Amino acid sequence: MSLRPFVLLTLFSFLVACSSDAPKPAAPAPAPQQEKKIPNVEDLGPLPAYQREISGTLNGVPAGAEVELALLVIDDSSRPQQLLASSVLIGNNKPLAFRLRFSPEAFPAGAQVELRGRASQSGQLILHLPAVRITQAITQTTGPLQFVKAP
Repeated sequence: MSLRPFVLLTLFSFLVACSSDAPKPAAPAPAPQQEKKIPNVEDLGPLPAYQREISGTLNGVPAGAEVELALLVIDDSSRPQQLLASSVLIGNNKPLAFRLRFSPEAFPAGAQVELRGRASQSGQLILHLPAVRITQAITQTTGPLQFVKAP
């Protein structure tokens, strides 16, 4: 038997083995506690130039309670006339961060605009947010807001 085919086969195998990259270890995924994400707030991405945002935190919401927030145009009799933005969150016994985005063009000049909220558990109203008046159609932070027992 000739040595030539054996040498060629060995050389070809060696070249094939050297040509492939060794598998690189995968980068470990960051643990959930390491992510810089606000809990219970969906990632809305960057704020578009045509929108404004009202943000803050809600205190006093029990775990599992469904919180509904709304930015409303209010008439002289304190009745809602128009919905500008709304959000639904779930309580977790901790300060609950919120973000409401709205269009400044929909914000009526000279009208009364309020941020209102309510929390319900098992379909029953348990807490409400005293109305917070919003006077300008700008991006702003309300700071911490306290829910109170519903009447």
